[in-house]
Amino acid sequence: MISRFSMSCAKKLLQYLYNVFKHQSSLPREALAMIRYHSFYPWHREGAYRHLMNDKDGQLLSAVQAFNIYDSYSKYDEPCNIEKLRPYYQTLISKFFPSELDW
Repeated sequence: MISRFSMSCAKKLLQYLYNVFKHQSSLPREALAMIRYHSFYPWHREGAYRHLMNDKDGQLLSAVQAFNIYDSYSKYDEPCNIEKLRPYYQTLISKFFPSELDW
């Protein structure tokens, strides 16, 4: 079981990544929302806070929910072939990120 401390650290890391990527990438707002909110289960899984949402929030919610099946808890029996996947992800990184990030 993941400790509360670990979950708190993970949420802080996601918020940090969101802020770095928001200012230094060309990721669309839906992708940034996936990074920022995919661990915010009360909102995207339980339906909380809907009364506070506007139309833009609804669009972001749809993106987060669509991404959720690919989150870090999704596992496959076979390990990934990193060398096979590398070109695909390098292309995405090159498309949305500068060659260096300021951390």
